[in-house]
Formats: sequence, C-alpha cells, structure tokens
Amino acid sequence: MVAQNAQIVYDEIVAHINKQGGAKNNWYAGIASDWEDRLFNDHNVPKKDYWWISRQCYNDDDSRAVEKSLIDFGCDGGSSGGDNTTIYVYAYLKSSVTNP
Repeated sequence: MVAQNAQIVYDEIVAHINKQGGAKNNWYAGIASDWEDRLFNDHNVPKKDYWWISRQCYNDDDSRAVEKSLIDFGCDGGSSGGDNTTIYVYAYLKSSVTNP
C-alpha cells in the first residue's frame, strides 16, 4: 500500500462507502498501525466478498484527520486511539458478523 495525502484517502473511502449505497452510520471507520489485524481479527470483517477499504496516510496526524472527517461524514467510530505509527485508515460495513 502506498501512502497518500489525507484528502485523497478521505475521497477514496467516501467514494467506496457511497458505492455501497447504504446509510453512512452502518459503516465503522477507524485507524490502526496494523490495519489487517485490526480489520480482520479485532473487528471480524470477512476478507472476501465484503464491503471494506483501507488506505495509508503519510503520518498519524493525517490518519486522525481522515478518521474525524469520516465520523463527521456519518460513520460510526471512535477517535483519539493509537500512537505515532497509526497511519492507516479503514472502514467497513457493520453487520451481524462484525465487531461492532
């Protein structure tokens, strides 16, 4: 995965969410230093045939800004987690198999 600026990361994630077409609050957005572990293990998101997306920011300030913007956009999620290695932003469609 190649690092991108915060606006591109935000735009790509929002486009993916809009492509799914459901309510924004049915999506969870977060940040992580290991997006695969966070997405597939902590949140139990299926790897295949499921609505999820992950993007890399240049730094943790950018990832936090994107996360806040996605929450302001209407996604579920929390803020202020992670550390200076938390450069990935992810989002997924919540369902009965995910946590939450």
